[in-house]
Amino acid sequence: MLHKRAKGNIGEDIACKFLERNGFNIVARNYQKRWGELDVVAQKGGKLNFFEVKSVTVKGDYTESSDSHRPEDNVHPLKMRKMSRMVKTYMMEFSHPVDAEFCFHVLCVYMDMDKRKARVKWIKDVIL
Repeated sequence: MLHKRAKGNIGEDIACKFLERNGFNIVARNYQKRWGELDVVAQKGGKLNFFEVKSVTVKGDYTESSDSHRPEDNVHPLKMRKMSRMVKTYMMEFSHPVDAEFCFHVLCVYMDMDKRKARVKWIKDVIL
């Protein structure tokens, strides 16, 4: 069984490769402040995109999670408020205009560690 942080790192690596294959340029990973973290910041077409990555281990057809939950269930209202604050902090720190256009997404990474395969589910344009 993988340690939670190790599983998260593997999931984020998979997510970044997925994003790069889909034309995104990774700008930052694991941007941290005392009050939270942004997993991945990427740019595409001049627009900033913020990604929350949630990873679970699965067996077989990616439907039976050994973590007994759907990864997106962990993006709850409190998490969304923290993400909103983190996006605002990032935008201010790197001098992006207050009204700059951005998107927030959730990437769910389903990893079959035995087969060394993964599937990524992209939940696009989540409203913060």
